[in-house]
Amino acid sequence: MCDKNYRSTLVSLNRIAGQVRGIGQMVEDERYCIDILQQIHAVKAALSRVENAVLRSHAACCVEEAIASGDADRQRSKFNELVEVFAKAKL
Repeated sequence: MCDKNYRSTLVSLNRIAGQVRGIGQMVEDERYCIDILQQIHAVKAALSRVENAVLRSHAACCVEEAIASGDADRQRSKFNELVEVFAKAKL
């Protein structure tokens, strides 16, 4: 990851990990299902924000470098990586 703000990504991921542990504790404590679902929704939204930030970083750095290189094979490789990631996300 070549984003200069990778620390904020790590902070976000650590926060999400804490949220997931909290959800596990909620299940152990037999909390109300709707409360658990709301926390799961919050984690999914937070992961989506991190995903978008990493995607922006990839486009601004890795893809941009491939385009600037003028190397068609490198450009095609970066494009194919994105296609594969999005194809897997649909599963």
